[in-house]
Amino acid sequence: MSDLIAKTNIDQRLAEIITPVIEDLGFELVRVRLMSGKTKTMQIMAERPEGGIEVDDCATISTAVSAIMDVEDPIEDNYTLEVSSPGIDRPLTRLKDFATWAGYEAKIETTEMIDGRRRFKGQLAGTEDGEVLIEIEEGTIGLQFDWLSDAKLVLTDELIREMLRQRKAAGIVNEDQFDEIETENPDDLGPED
Repeated sequence: MSDLIAKTNIDQRLAEIITPVIEDLGFELVRVRLMSGKTKTMQIMAERPEGGIEVDDCATISTAVSAIMDVEDPIEDNYTLEVSSPGIDRPLTRLKDFATWAGYEAKIETTEMIDGRRRFKGQLAGTEDGEVLIEIEEGTIGLQFDWLSDAKLVLTDELIREMLRQRKAAGIVNEDQFDEIETENPDDLGPED
């Protein structure tokens, strides 16, 4: 299991428990984190293999995961279970994510220094032989997937448009459900105070 999906030992143990349940429901685990606070929160991000997840899907996963967690009981204290989509500026946790989102901007951090740096921001250029390709100012470089400690998409207008296009193509977004967006002409607003 990738450390990007489950970083700590407890996260890895949780992933071992919940992954079969999530996969049996037809979803894939994107990330699991047990976060501390007044009450611990077990955060699960999941999606369908082809991408996307709906609120009802999250509820289904939550019910199934709750049942297995009651049996396995790996968390000693009380906790809150939170199941969600990876979101638009999603974490990239599996090698296939870097190929799927090629052409979009991402931030990547590595565990070790590479040419004097650990942080890289640029356009994803896919994968090749276990490496993540990213186009940075100096050109396209390859980073071994195993070197990565964190990676996520950068929220851009282009990414938002693509996510809306995908949801519309899947019939999830129906433009008839929304009011028309009105824009104002700046010249009609009058003088500034």
